[in-house]
Amino acid sequence: MTDPTGRRPIEVVEYTDPLCPWAWGSEPVFRGLRAALEGRVRWRRVYCILFDHDDDPPVDPAAETAWYSRYVEGIGRHTHAPRAFRLSRVAASSWPSSLVAKAAEAQGQVVADRVLRRLRESVFVLGDPADSPPLALSATRGVPGLDLERLASDAASDVVLERVRADHREARRPVPQVLSVRGQSPHPGVAKETPDGGHRYALPTLLVRSPAGIRAVPGWRSYEEYASAIEELAPGSLTERAALEPAAALDRYRSLTEPERRLLTTGPWPPAGALRIETAGGPLWLHPEEASSHPAAGPRAPGAP
Repeated sequence: MTDPTGRRPIEVVEYTDPLCPWAWGSEPVFRGLRAALEGRVRWRRVYCILFDHDDDPPVDPAAETAWYSRYVEGIGRHTHAPRAFRLSRVAASSWPSSLVAKAAEAQGQVVADRVLRRLRESVFVLGDPADSPPLALSATRGVPGLDLERLASDAASDVVLERVRADHREARRPVPQVLSVRGQSPHPGVAKETPDGGHRYALPTLLVRSPAGIRAVPGWRSYEEYASAIEELAPGSLTERAALEPAAALDRYRSLTEPERRLLTTGPWPPAGALRIETAGGPLWLHPEEASSHPAAGPRAPGAP
């Protein structure tokens, strides 16, 4: 991609994980950014593997789950993102969901976005993290336009495995800017130490690259902070952020949290046919077609017996 003058390539790299609570809480701002940058930059996701193979298993899984539930609840006080009434367990691994998310990219950006969204919702809406291949694939069932058989095949392929391994390596080579970060954010995003003595990006982190330089915006940040970094390196890249009518927004995004609908929409809410799903952190709104296949609207819905 080039900037509006057609001269310089611009890349925005999103370091993320499908099961990360801070990344989940950042979705309203990131959705707004992607819409404002549509067609003007290359936006690339790097799956960092928050829950890795070499993590020590919990000595007491029940106590670990209780602690992590409180941790997610604390993050939710800042992000106001939905969270499950009950978390079944701490995710055993981010590899299955990351492989499925990466494999979905071969079916186009719209499908990939919706697959990733379902994977996030598996833990933060349903409370049952997509931490195995069957669970990760099941979470995506019914996504419009998705070829589930192809997704399963691609996610199990050596090609996609190597792409996620490359993401894993890239995430553990952070730019110097994030090794020491100060700020008033509750999650400023300083790089995390890894078991081998190195570092990886905190999640989420956006890295903006152009011939004019590199800017890292780590952690929990406002829309304005991301926009400022992008405009500094690529002036004119961001279009004016226009809010959508409620029905149009739900048609585009298929599911919206309360922070998202406040940031991305204008007009009376909810639109006709929207299904409200209750969570411990506020409602999730589903498009009626999305609700027909979404696990949150079925027997595994939050709070269902």
